[in-house]
Amino acid sequence: MQGQELNMMNRSVFRTGTMAALLALALGVSACGSNDKDDKFAYVERPVEQLYEEATNAMNRKRYEEAIAYFDEVERQHPYSSWARRAMLMSAYIKYETNDYQAAIDDLDRFISIHPGNKDAPYAYYLKAMSYYERIRDVGRDQSITRQALDSLQEVVRRYPETEYARDARLKLDLTYDHIAGKEMDIGRWYLQRNQHVAAINRFNKVLEQYQTTSHAPEALHRMVEAYLEMGIVPEARRHAAILGYNYPGSDWYEDTYRLFQRYDLEMTDQVQRTAEAAQ
Repeated sequence: MQGQELNMMNRSVFRTGTMAALLALALGVSACGSNDKDDKFAYVERPVEQLYEEATNAMNRKRYEEAIAYFDEVERQHPYSSWARRAMLMSAYIKYETNDYQAAIDDLDRFISIHPGNKDAPYAYYLKAMSYYERIRDVGRDQSITRQALDSLQEVVRRYPETEYARDARLKLDLTYDHIAGKEMDIGRWYLQRNQHVAAINRFNKVLEQYQTTSHAPEALHRMVEAYLEMGIVPEARRHAAILGYNYPGSDWYEDTYRLFQRYDLEMTDQVQRTAEAAQ
């Protein structure tokens, strides 16, 4: 369910009109290819304004390869102009929009290395983070891209905490943490099903220590109870049941935990029940 929720929400900025607003904010640009790109532009020097206008027109018509070719030509013919800087970002944006995320990241890394203090650097860092974020996959697969998305989003917040980019990055961070926690839960359940209780407990405990604000925390507590009961360590099971009852008294996971104790013909103790009732 968490993967579905993430897929529904993860394009909230760049797939709506807000995306256009952020782009205009970053670039300050209004209305100021093909595979034969080299032949088309060979030895034909043109005014930078004309090249840039051709590029933006092609982009607006969704002729993205042609637009990238024009933006690249802006850089090639006028490398030291402000237009070249804008063209570099616009080319990266088109690659992002067409799901060529790694190519976008390469362009953005180049921009950041050349123009680290430029006014458009916050946008470059943000678009790089989004290029990782859009590639987050379901919790059952390798999470290296998720980690890179997390690092990039944190960098946006750290470098530019008061910007609109940082505000959106914080939202994306919450969803990314939830995604990583979901992966830990997935592995923990796998261990639990195979009676590898210590390994399972380590995974669930990691969720509780590092991702306690995510939606996976109640289940992590329940699974800790389940693992300890299967190991016969009842005091620890009761302790985690008390934490679950105190923090999530009306949750389905607390009800499942209560049924677990009944299945083992054990009481959660009056103290635990009173704790849960007092929190309601």
